[in-house]
Amino acid sequence: MRFIDETRIFVRAGKGGDGAIAFLREKYRPFGGPAGGDGGNGGSVILQVDEGLSTLLDFKYQPRLIARDGEPGRGKQQYGHAGDDLVVRVPPGTVAIDDESGEVLADLVIPGSTAVIGAGGRGGQGNMHFVTSTRRAPRIAMPGTAGEQRWVRLELRLVAEAGLVGLPNAGKSTLLRALTAARPKVAPYPFTTLTPNLGRVMISDNESFAIADIPGLIEGAHLGHGLGIRFLKHLSRTRILIYVLDIADKPLGAFKTVRGEIEAFDAELLARPALIALNKIDLLTAEDVLDAAREVSEATHLEVLPISADNGLGLAPLVARVGAMLREAQQPSPCPT
Repeated sequence: MRFIDETRIFVRAGKGGDGAIAFLREKYRPFGGPAGGDGGNGGSVILQVDEGLSTLLDFKYQPRLIARDGEPGRGKQQYGHAGDDLVVRVPPGTVAIDDESGEVLADLVIPGSTAVIGAGGRGGQGNMHFVTSTRRAPRIAMPGTAGEQRWVRLELRLVAEAGLVGLPNAGKSTLLRALTAARPKVAPYPFTTLTPNLGRVMISDNESFAIADIPGLIEGAHLGHGLGIRFLKHLSRTRILIYVLDIADKPLGAFKTVRGEIEAFDAELLARPALIALNKIDLLTAEDVLDAAREVSEATHLEVLPISADNGLGLAPLVARVGAMLREAQQPSPCPT
């Protein structure tokens, strides 16, 4: 399935039905009072989270979401039927943004949750509501109001507890394959991963976490260079950052580049817990691995775990440590004394 994480749609909610002008005309009441019913409310446009979806692809083929209008009121004080709401399914992590104002209309994460992004218009009142002591046969009714309409930008931000970040070809996709059932494309050249990938890591039979592989960042990614600008937003929901560095290819330089791009995109992301997975240790001697890990740890002040995603070395300690960090992040802060 093609991965689409951003699209633009037109939303128009239904118009409320007009109120009716009518009078009772019955056998024994030829000059009965006003009996115009109210119009029905217009249908709203509603987004609903479906955890079975993982892309916004459907909106490329259905860029216009239009709900039904409410019916007008009728005689004999009959109300018009309300227009049906248009309920549209979206994947978890969808953010709806007003394209003109930039206002966030909805941030949808929890499966089954809903949000109205276009409210239907109200039905107008019929003339039965406008009787007064001096106006016994009003020929007045209220029209229905228009439903909301706007252009909406939909953005999908992956819902994952941990995010893998690093330069192209650092081994992020290989690590994701080794830890989960996800099967991203892996090849020995840059930009093999063209879309974010999501997988679930099992810590135990009763505990797991979601992990996202963000396509490789390069210097200038936050300005649109390479692929990074399209996918940095997927880090917004992660609780832990895992820097995947190639131990044999200037890991400190890679760390500074990736960290600098994340900071330029959103400096608040750097306040989140993080660790370094120093990958491809199978290419060096044990002594060189220890020296490199010590150097990286001292320079970055982050915990460093040497691994080989290709050979499975060090993956169990990595999973255990990430699980512990996630549990720590869930603990409430101690109250000051």
